[in-house]
Amino acid sequence: MRVELYVQDCYYESSHLKALNSKDADAYIAAETWKDWFGHWLEILQPSISPEPTYEIGLRLTDNTEILTLNNQYRHQNKPTDVLSFAALEVNTPGLAEMDAEEPLYLGDIVISVEKAQQQAQEQDHPLPTELAWLAAHGLLHLLGWDHPDEESLSQMLKQQVILLKRIGIEVDIEEQ
Repeated sequence: MRVELYVQDCYYESSHLKALNSKDADAYIAAETWKDWFGHWLEILQPSISPEPTYEIGLRLTDNTEILTLNNQYRHQNKPTDVLSFAALEVNTPGLAEMDAEEPLYLGDIVISVEKAQQQAQEQDHPLPTELAWLAAHGLLHLLGWDHPDEESLSQMLKQQVILLKRIGIEVDIEEQ
């Protein structure tokens, strides 16, 4: 199984961050690391999704201004959020088996506000990369049809995120989140 991950790192590539201190640069996660993480996560989740040789995901790291615009446009909430997911497939897509096996299965896009993640990492007293991984795992689960309209489903989703992060060597406590 392969993962084709397209990372648009608008936040770290922007000129305003280059002028900031090296502490922020230490939180940078390379595209290859993201790709490895998503690969590990999809290996864990593959029994519950369509088994494909290749999956495609878009990941955009941005700031509060852009995510506020997206959150307002797509969710009608005029405030910045930490992560948005835009799933490409319906959960029970008919004809999935007939799709061209040569083409990767496009799961959708995940957008993360690095600014919001920084706030949350400080509040939770853990490193920014841990928060970014947490949000990316949350976004991936949404792409795969997970949702949390009630406390029980939220609890199940958070437990799954802990499993995903543990797989890549990051220990988190659900109570922190």
